[in-house]
Amino acid sequence: MFDWKHRFQPLLADLESGGQEDWANRIADQLHRRFETNPHGDLARWNDALSQLPVLHNVEADLNAPAVTLKTDGPLNPTQQKDLEAGLRGLMPWRKGPFDFFSVGIDTEWRSDWKWDRVAPYLSNLEGRRVLDVGCGSGYHCWRMAGEGAEQVIGVDPGLLFLMQFFSVKNYLEAADVHMLPARLEDLPGKLEYFDTTFSMGVLYHRRAPLDHLVELRDTLRPNGELVLETLVVDGPEGYSLMPEDRYGMMRNVWFLPSCDTLLRWLDRTGFRDARVVDVTVTTTDEQRSTDWMRFQSLQDFLDPDDPSLTVEGYPGPKRATIVARKG
Repeated sequence: MFDWKHRFQPLLADLESGGQEDWANRIADQLHRRFETNPHGDLARWNDALSQLPVLHNVEADLNAPAVTLKTDGPLNPTQQKDLEAGLRGLMPWRKGPFDFFSVGIDTEWRSDWKWDRVAPYLSNLEGRRVLDVGCGSGYHCWRMAGEGAEQVIGVDPGLLFLMQFFSVKNYLEAADVHMLPARLEDLPGKLEYFDTTFSMGVLYHRRAPLDHLVELRDTLRPNGELVLETLVVDGPEGYSLMPEDRYGMMRNVWFLPSCDTLLRWLDRTGFRDARVVDVTVTTTDEQRSTDWMRFQSLQDFLDPDDPSLTVEGYPGPKRATIVARKG
């Protein structure tokens, strides 16, 4: 059985001691319902895989390498090596990474380190900051944020498999003030104003009401807090936004792909200032692809085989912009 009370107790205790008792109680209620009232059908299988990971001591981490890397004194013995790989493969598919568990490399679907390399040069110093990562996936970027000196990192993502992948790292780095909640942004209290920096990367286009998402992001931030927003965009003038008829790149839940100028206007209207586009990059099949750790369809299957600059539906292929702004 997944012992959620034990695993989340450090975060809950920290929030309570920091004057966030109401939020801590809200989280505990949400976790109770998620894991006891209506548990996911695969939860027991994922928990078994997590439990198979060997217990190791004197673990060190490199959180600034392209692959979030765990190391220990000397090589693992054959039994430990076997259990490690079996447990990690029991948590497939791995989409966000890469990771290196004691020389077992996980080549994830996404080269999330490439995104981090595009974002990191434009961040305020994360040293000593409270950071929120919305739609954090497996928590890869949360660990990179901690590597940049963040005082506390909290990731939110409703995917329970992502949570189990996060705990595969957290098991070995229990003391790190890095946490993940199986929740959506809208599950957080309104007007929280707790974080110095909030990231939303790869989420906005999944929202039917993108301006509401921006307001919710703004409300997580302290006055003058920093927003880092990364999302799909299209070319076009201010005011232009693409709304797919049905699917985009075979994804059903894609609603709005604005132009960069439209996105800047949205940010201005929702209470942000000093918004600037710091990067625009076309997503390629080198950055997102099937691997031995994610064996399902990936970007190459979602593009027009005769013209890879288009999706299979005929829309412009994926292009992502990163915008940095401040709460007004």
